[in-house]
Amino acid sequence: MRIRTRTAMLAVAVMLATTGPASVHPHVFAEARLDVMVNPDETVKALRHVWRFDDVFSSTVLMEFDKNSDLKLDDSELEEVSKTVFDSLAEYNYFQLVTVDGKDVKMKPPAKLMANYENDQLLILFESEPAEPLKLSGKIDFGIYDPTFYTAIDFTEDDHMRVDPMPADCTREVIRPDPDTAIAQNQKTLTDAFFNDPAGTDLSKIFATKLELNCKAKR
Repeated sequence: MRIRTRTAMLAVAVMLATTGPASVHPHVFAEARLDVMVNPDETVKALRHVWRFDDVFSSTVLMEFDKNSDLKLDDSELEEVSKTVFDSLAEYNYFQLVTVDGKDVKMKPPAKLMANYENDQLLILFESEPAEPLKLSGKIDFGIYDPTFYTAIDFTEDDHMRVDPMPADCTREVIRPDPDTAIAQNQKTLTDAFFNDPAGTDLSKIFATKLELNCKAKR
């Protein structure tokens, strides 16, 4: 495991962890919500993300960042959590998956992340924008994935992936790949290195839950 920050074991370390073959499976779990905000000209305005982490990981974050030991995270402590996570996720594009007809779309880094702690769970919220105007045309996929395989962030309900407003000339489907099928379909692109140590190969995106929009080509 490699860790870039002063927190030796937590939020940030988890996000940055690179694990070996014996431990390549999720250690941290979160439920996600994604809202694709659309402009009147049917370009993507922003992606709004909310991640709610599991109780075990959330309690560990509380223990690490609760500097005054009052069993809660005050504003300054939450600011430290958000800054730590923000810095740690930068090299992973904040776990975002955005493609048009299978090609990656560059996203601007979010201006900031917000951390909250409620009902004994850590929440991370942020908003990002495409680096260039992104027209809803063709097949567009949106999702979240961790290339290190350490964090499982998933959408437990299909309606947790929304488009607002939904263009009339687009159809929407939530894709939940079966792992065995995904591997079989991508066998030619999966190298021995992937099977020996998939962490960091950037191929975990084939297992990610995706919001797929199919929109008529715009002239």
